[in-house]
Amino acid sequence: MDGYPHTPALVLNRTLDILATNALADALYSPFHPADNLARMTFADPAGRTFCQDWDRAAQATVANLRQAAGCQRDDPRPHGLVDTLTENSADFARLWGSHTVLGKTQEAKRFLHPDVGPLTLSHQAFDVREAPGRQLVICHAEPASSSAEALHLLGSIHATRTRPSPRGADRT
Repeated sequence: MDGYPHTPALVLNRTLDILATNALADALYSPFHPADNLARMTFADPAGRTFCQDWDRAAQATVANLRQAAGCQRDDPRPHGLVDTLTENSADFARLWGSHTVLGKTQEAKRFLHPDVGPLTLSHQAFDVREAPGRQLVICHAEPASSSAEALHLLGSIHATRTRPSPRGADRT
């Protein structure tokens, strides 16, 4: 994943747990505490509604993903536990889950509002990880030379500056 230094990359499982990220994905999802599961982040984290500019669409897609995960993993307690937790803690999730609407994934770009760099429009490519069924590598990218590409570059710089260890002796007086 570090082979994609100019674009966010992450690995997800069927229940949308974030299993691995590169530095730019860490920067992209930095408004969330913790950035651990896309469903929890969408419905239970206060940053979710402002971060996802098309929140209704993101929420519907998230519920559709979890409905598919619950169907594929009938014996796995993880998807069912996540659904129970989100149902208890989010009226919006409970309403959408109860509607039994299943939407497929779209190829449309997603719009985000990042507190550090402003609006971002990112397309997504998902690749199955053959050695780990149910996992996907997701690559997010901006249109070249767009304001979103510039914002991603700036976000990477900001994140690198924040996470860079201070030089030896810099804190000495």
